[in-house]
Amino acid sequence: IRHASDDRIVALLELVSPGNKSSTTEMKSFVEKAVEALYREFHLLIVDLFPPTRRDPQGIHGAIWNELSDNPFALPPDERLTLVAYSAGQPKRAYIEPTGVGRPLTDMPLFLTPDDYVNVLLEATYVAAYRGVPRKWRDVLDAPAT
Repeated sequence: IRHASDDRIVALLELVSPGNKSSTTEMKSFVEKAVEALYREFHLLIVDLFPPTRRDPQGIHGAIWNELSDNPFALPPDERLTLVAYSAGQPKRAYIEPTGVGRPLTDMPLFLTPDDYVNVLLEATYVAAYRGVPRKWRDVLDAPAT
């Protein structure tokens, strides 16, 4: 997201992919990019809908937060996925929504200044996008796990 007056970056939206968690190198690169963005005062919204791995046992947010704070973060045992909005002001703040498979996505703030944000309608966006998926692929996605 860029500011209209001078085209500077004010916020980023990151959707975590399996590739971001596929190796130590990829995980480290993602975490470094997120931390650098926050120190450059880019606000950040991260959607992490993939289970933690041995490289991020507390999810992506846990790995990022370890770089920003001495206060460790622990995921609830029944909510292993995370939505996290970061305000890049001083101090850095994280607004965390743990979630789980099959639960509706919570609308999340995307900060434009340290205190001002717009809501990102994650569930409504997902539902609208899913409606556009061809029936053939919806049947594949909706098939019971074997």
